[in-house]
Amino acid sequence: MTYEVTVEPTGDVIEVEEGQTILDAAQRQGVWLPFACGHGTCGTCKITVTEGDVDVGEASSFALMDIERDEGVVLACCAIPESDLTIEADVDVDPDFLGHPVQDYQGVVTDIRDLSPTIKGLVLQLDDDIAFQAGQYVNLHIPGVEGTRAFSIASKPSEHRALELHVRLVPGGAATSYIHEQLAVGDTLKVSGPYGQFFTRKSDPRDVIFIAGGSGLSSPQSMILDLLEAGDPRQIYLFQGARNVSELYRRELFEELAQQHANFFYIPALNEPEDSDGWQGFQGFVHEAAQDYFDNKFNGYKAYLCGPPPMIDAAVTALIQGRLFERDIHMERFVTAADGANEQTRSALFKRI
Repeated sequence: MTYEVTVEPTGDVIEVEEGQTILDAAQRQGVWLPFACGHGTCGTCKITVTEGDVDVGEASSFALMDIERDEGVVLACCAIPESDLTIEADVDVDPDFLGHPVQDYQGVVTDIRDLSPTIKGLVLQLDDDIAFQAGQYVNLHIPGVEGTRAFSIASKPSEHRALELHVRLVPGGAATSYIHEQLAVGDTLKVSGPYGQFFTRKSDPRDVIFIAGGSGLSSPQSMILDLLEAGDPRQIYLFQGARNVSELYRRELFEELAQQHANFFYIPALNEPEDSDGWQGFQGFVHEAAQDYFDNKFNGYKAYLCGPPPMIDAAVTALIQGRLFERDIHMERFVTAADGANEQTRSALFKRI
């Protein structure tokens, strides 16, 4: 059985299978609905049901309050139609968003390598071409692990079947432990994607600042490779933060790109270099490296941030203090169930993608 969901004010009609969430159906049919975490904890995908019946699903009480539920508000990532629906959504489609539909794939592991002591590089050869925008992510189904796990795509969109992913080992994490300790070349994983509303605004002529930390380098790597391959004329700056040299992975790649492209600038920063590193570059946190390089003046740029929440928060604060408007700051930040309660105390800026 399928249900029709009419999205107002756009008039889009989505066909939703029985038991399927509204968000999943929208993504698979290329219909834009705002979202962030995808599992009911952040509240970004709130919509109002004006006609029809719906199961609100496993929406967190932090993300969806009782008074909102009484008013017909649901989370698109959790809500399952029980009849034909009409919904109202805050749909503000970015003109640079291409809206590639989500599809399912089988991916064969063709390469696994250590990028740093805590990050592995994983390459999957898909059974069909995938269309995505640089900056988006895929979900992996990990054997023996309930649900899926999201990983940003590090390869460029022109590589239609070979997906590069960067996977940081999370202590106690079942999925990342499996990838680091058990996954082998030749294994097959179920993949779905692309997901996400984090992408470069190619229609904007302003120069671009990327700030990345940890495995958050994956999206900027894809975005930068895509821009340089297309011959983008803008000035492109990458600030990469790490603790020490061993964690500063892909350094050689970006140093080589900086030599090949006069409009690309690579600025690494280490906050705790080892004595044996012989580090001569910037010492401090990555947002401090950006402040130092631009003398705290960021107006007139577009900024893209990827990394752990503390890095994101510090970078946003630095950019705003440096006169960059919120609308020109874009970030990739996955919200986990453990973050649900804290996420409600943040401003809307920290929920933006």
